[in-house]
Amino acid sequence: METKTFTVPNISCGGCTRTIETKLGDVAGVTRVQADPRTRRVTVVWEEPATWKQLESLLQRINYPPEDLTQLTFG
Repeated sequence: METKTFTVPNISCGGCTRTIETKLGDVAGVTRVQADPRTRRVTVVWEEPATWKQLESLLQRINYPPEDLTQLTFG
């Protein structure tokens, strides 16, 4: 499993976080998504077949591009 925590500057409300959680959560291999509208931070946990490149691309397509990668865990 891999985990990344990052900032999404475009988050402005709970609706934004629900969109991110729903869209990422629908990707095969994603096991957890947690987004916080106050801090604008998102944590996503996944395993194969999902990849970070796929998740990052999806976030960009839905207009929530990630910035400020703060954590990368393999395990």
